[in-house]
Amino acid sequence: MLKIKLPETPEQWLAIEEGFRKKFPRCVGAIVIKCPVYSGSEYYNYKGSYSIVLMALVASDYHFIFADIGGQGRISDGGIFQNCLLWQKIYTNALNLPPDVPLPSREKNIPYVFLGDGAFALHRNVMKPFPGNHDMGTNERTFNYRLSSSRVIVENTFGVLTSVFRVFKKPIEIDVSKVPMITLSCILLHNFLRKSPHSRNLYTPPGTFDTIENGVFIEGSWRQHNTGLSALRTIPPVSRRASTIALQVRSEFAAYFNNVNL
Repeated sequence: MLKIKLPETPEQWLAIEEGFRKKFPRCVGAIVIKCPVYSGSEYYNYKGSYSIVLMALVASDYHFIFADIGGQGRISDGGIFQNCLLWQKIYTNALNLPPDVPLPSREKNIPYVFLGDGAFALHRNVMKPFPGNHDMGTNERTFNYRLSSSRVIVENTFGVLTSVFRVFKKPIEIDVSKVPMITLSCILLHNFLRKSPHSRNLYTPPGTFDTIENGVFIEGSWRQHNTGLSALRTIPPVSRRASTIALQVRSEFAAYFNNVNL
């Protein structure tokens, strides 16, 4: 039976971290919030909240390790993550993540983290970019580069999903109650095709994903089939006040990245 299952042991989380370690050590996944759009209704409704929400966690090998679709209901953007099962597990320390440890050649203990964008609240286990523009060579600029280059797997994963499963090419023209089931079915099929050695290279042949060679960004072939239109919309950034601990964790990562060559 196809299913998506979160890691249950520190060892399983460390196996995921290994895929991110070169670019962003202590990272155990990239998180994203999307809004599946269905025909006849805007994804952002008249009350100022999202009708259908997809909260996903993606590993470095472009497969989903968590997906929560439609369960949040009609809630505002500020409450989407907080009402998600994954956030509840993070907040209650119920994910069984590995113990905090220092970054290489550092002394301060650092938690294992998920990488998000501006739609998320900064948390000791959820890193997001520093807001604003920053000069070259600053800790903030280097941190933002490391985070964005690690989170590119999210764009690639959803890019493949929407270019292959054409139901996402435009607003989904079925009853809204069936949109979560359709979305989850496509995610499960994506995982199956990515994990099976018999289908992986057919589904995502070499060159499918974005790469960086000798410092040059090379677009993946999935972009050739992407029109820029999609039934999966991104939620805009939301400003939130972060805790002192979360700010300290991000600053430690920033200092580390600006003093090492990864």
